[in-house]
Amino acid sequence: MSDRTLTEAPAPASSRHVDAGDEGYSKDLKSRHINMIAIGGAIGTGLFLGAGGRLAGAGPSLAIAYAVCGVFAFFVVRALGELVLYRPSSGAFVSYAREFMGEKGAYTAGWLYFLNWSTTTVADITAAAVFAHYWSAFTDVPQWVLAFIALAIVLTANLISVKYFGEMEFWFSIVKVSALVIFMLVAIYLVATSHPIDGHTPGLATITDNGGLFPSGVLPMLLVVQGVVFAYASVELCGVAAGETENPEKIMPKAINSIMWRVGVFYVGSVVLLALLLPYTAYSADQSPFVTVFDKLGIPGTAGIMNLVVLTAALSSLNSGLYSTGRILRSMALSGSAPKFTGVMNKGKVPYGGVLFTAAFGVAGVCLNYFMPGEAFEIVLNLASIGILGTWGMVMLCSLFFWHRSKNGLVSRPSYRLPWAPYTQIVTLLFLATVLVLMWSDGGVGRTTVMLVPVIAAALVGGWFLVRGRVAELAAARD
Repeated sequence: MSDRTLTEAPAPASSRHVDAGDEGYSKDLKSRHINMIAIGGAIGTGLFLGAGGRLAGAGPSLAIAYAVCGVFAFFVVRALGELVLYRPSSGAFVSYAREFMGEKGAYTAGWLYFLNWSTTTVADITAAAVFAHYWSAFTDVPQWVLAFIALAIVLTANLISVKYFGEMEFWFSIVKVSALVIFMLVAIYLVATSHPIDGHTPGLATITDNGGLFPSGVLPMLLVVQGVVFAYASVELCGVAAGETENPEKIMPKAINSIMWRVGVFYVGSVVLLALLLPYTAYSADQSPFVTVFDKLGIPGTAGIMNLVVLTAALSSLNSGLYSTGRILRSMALSGSAPKFTGVMNKGKVPYGGVLFTAAFGVAGVCLNYFMPGEAFEIVLNLASIGILGTWGMVMLCSLFFWHRSKNGLVSRPSYRLPWAPYTQIVTLLFLATVLVLMWSDGGVGRTTVMLVPVIAAALVGGWFLVRGRVAELAAARD
């Protein structure tokens, strides 16, 4: 019996839940890996590439959008952290959905997460190819070829062992954080000394003389929220990684709590500095805003170095996506709601079936880069947003059910908790619904994406009828 179950209440099966998908993993991820994975999850392609186009559209008010979305991202990861301390699992929210909402809940949570990362994989390899085109040596190489090379490199490392994944993500995160710190120090110096950038003097006047905080009104800031949510897509990764680390009770709270200040410093701070350095019209969706700044500074080599950093960010996100979906799919496969081969592990204790299954969608992304190189990133970005909203929604629903059971005396919440429950869960769910409305209001690709929600729902329902027999069979065998 779990020591987290209250002794005065009978222990139901759910409080003794054991997920078959948690068996067989090595515990090779150390504290430094988890901490840097948490950082890497909070700093990704959405900031390094996506911030340029959003700055051009919403102006300096983008910082407000990042701050608001960052608060809700923190609520989600804090809710997941409470569940992790209740019961660490490599299946993460899929495992918790199975415990609190049954197999249908686990099936829905898992495939929404797969939708998120399979499309994000395409976004990441697209971003990597776009970044590589910055250098003249790769200008003539087709975008789809560069996307394929990026996928092949990260996939190979991911298949060897979790230790390789952890080390790769550790150093990727070191590069990202170091680069952002250097950028912020340089930017603060440029603002403080009013050092001209491409003939423009940075400072508060850069904002006030170019339309203020809301140069195009409040609506553009609201409409970019959908893309900003994508920027935080990996914050839940540390919850998945908890199943492959020793002493998650000690490591996870520190890693999760630090996400909040990272959001404030790196996301909000970077956007504010970018807005102070150059007019928002100087940025574009075609280039990382950080590269834009260093390019206009004219210091030889700095723009190229920053471009290498943002390329690293794209590869880091790709690395995380392959890792996490492999674990989630294995949890689903062993319960019957995912293809059987996705539950197979290799000698390195890596669920290579699930990793390869996700990579196959990356190959589809290579094809998308062949036929539509200009639109590939925006198309998959919106589809990924649907998966992210669904995943975050399922995490908060699991947290809500967990809170309700604790109130009924069936389980005991750990000391590390989501504050202000259940109001936090409810408000977060309302926020996620609001993002959907904003996507619809944006028109264009955003509205088309929302119109796909019924199609996605129908596919989930149809898929459930295909797998429910095997799910019931495996559940009966476990019982």
